[in-house]
Amino acid sequence: MNAACLVLGGARSGKSRHAEMLARRHGGSLHYIATAENRDDAEMAARIAWHRADRGSDWITHETPFALVECLEALERENAPVVVLDCLTLWLSNLLLAERDIEAEGARLADFVGRCPYRLIVVSNEVGLSIVPDNALARRFRDAAGILNQRIAAVSAEVVFMAAGLPLHLKTAS
Repeated sequence: MNAACLVLGGARSGKSRHAEMLARRHGGSLHYIATAENRDDAEMAARIAWHRADRGSDWITHETPFALVECLEALERENAPVVVLDCLTLWLSNLLLAERDIEAEGARLADFVGRCPYRLIVVSNEVGLSIVPDNALARRFRDAAGILNQRIAAVSAEVVFMAAGLPLHLKTAS
C-alpha cells in the first residue's frame, strides 16, 4: 500500500498548511517530522517556534535534520500514524552543507516512500521556476532538489502543487 502524498510549491504557497489539513482529515496519531536545523539563527528559531505553536499540541514533533529514513522507519511501530515530513529541501540543504552523499540518501528515501505502510505527506519546495542561480553551490542545490522531487513524485500515490494557497492535483491515487 502506498499512501504517500508529495506537496510541492514555492515559498509561502500554502504547502505546510495544506499538508497539515490533509493529515488532520485522515485521522490517526499526528506526527510532524521537522528537518529544519537551527544553527544559532534567531530568525530561524522564531520561525520554528511559530510553526510549532501554530500546529498545536496534538502533534508529536520529531526534529530530524539528517536521519530521515531512520525516523520514518521508527514510526512504522506506531499505531496508525499520519506523518507530515516538512521539508525535503531543508533536509537536502542539511545534507549538502554536511557534504553527505545526497544521491544515496535520496535513493534510500525514495525507496521508503514507495513502500511506506502509513499515511505520509511530504512537503518540498519547487525551486526550479526561477532564474538560474549565480553560484555553483546554489545551482547544485537547485538541480539536486529537482531530481529529489522527481524521485519522490514518481513513487508517491498523490502529488499536489500549491500556488497562492490553492492545490493543483498533478497525480491522484487510483
